[in-house]
Amino acid sequence: MKNSKRNIIKIGNRIIGNNHPCFIIAEAGANWKYCDDMKKNFKHALRLIDIAAKAKADCVKFQIYRASRMYNEMKSGYIKYLGKKEKVFQTIKKLEVPYDWLSKLKKYCDNRGILFLATPFDEESADELDRVGVKAFKIASYTITHIPLLRHIAKKKKPIILSTGGSNEKEVEEAIKAVRAAGNNEIILMQCTASYPAPLESINLRVIPALKNRFKIPVGLSDHSREPFIAPLGAVALGANAYEVHYTTDNKLEGPDHGFAILPHELEQVVKSIRGMEKALGSGLKVMQKQEALTTSFCRRSIYVKRDIKKGKKLTKENIHIVRHGEDRGGLLPKYFDEILGKKARRNLKKDEALQFKDVEL
Repeated sequence: MKNSKRNIIKIGNRIIGNNHPCFIIAEAGANWKYCDDMKKNFKHALRLIDIAAKAKADCVKFQIYRASRMYNEMKSGYIKYLGKKEKVFQTIKKLEVPYDWLSKLKKYCDNRGILFLATPFDEESADELDRVGVKAFKIASYTITHIPLLRHIAKKKKPIILSTGGSNEKEVEEAIKAVRAAGNNEIILMQCTASYPAPLESINLRVIPALKNRFKIPVGLSDHSREPFIAPLGAVALGANAYEVHYTTDNKLEGPDHGFAILPHELEQVVKSIRGMEKALGSGLKVMQKQEALTTSFCRRSIYVKRDIKKGKKLTKENIHIVRHGEDRGGLLPKYFDEILGKKARRNLKKDEALQFKDVEL
């Protein structure tokens, strides 16, 4: 894929696209909430930022919503987690991030040297995020068909990271068209399986190169699996430009997302492994690496004199052979062995000499 304005995206000082490091999103999401004391919850949000910064993720992301703009209160259904059953509306209500936190969270991220991002689930939340200077917007999977919201966010002219969980290619295309029609070409797609947790057989990593080829824009993985290595490393190996994963401080905390999130030490391992995989992938060109030069020179084989040969005598399998150079500079390559068999020596040759063309009557 050749570089263009569409497939190279800049968020803050990070560049996302081919031949650039994978953009790693540490998804704090709603996991800032663990008790009824909002002061403690705010401190927990800051702790999550510290964890993401320590892990060297590129950004930390929260989810910003209002229950009244997501569900009809009487028809929201129920959710089960940690052995309890609760109305979805009430769960969402308890997880609403106060708008007055946003500038504080962003400032704390700025001070820690990590980007602050968030997913708005409605127009007002998007406006509040824009007001505090968020550098990009993440669109949740179930919002992909909310074309009016996509247009509203797209008009802010900031990069959009679009999750595709639960959608098909036609719906993805419609969402992209809506964003572009609003004058915004800065789109990053995220392959996603909207299951929490997502079993490995549902991750469908091969969609990543397929979407890159189809839409010619950066594509990453929003990972809901509980395996901290398989999905991220597979995604990067297949060309993922971004990677997102939920994390928490404790899987047993109260809340719907804590249970399937990875832990701080796993987040550190994920980031380290992705950066290692990027190094291991290399350039794609088959060349000798500098680390190979010494051992290659030592262990490659050449044609050597096996026993003394007098001038004019024929070269045979009894008096020449193919052995490793060792500390010698080497001689003729093994591919010339059959060519020089039966030819005569031009001079007296000593045992263990490296044979050269000038030593042979051709």
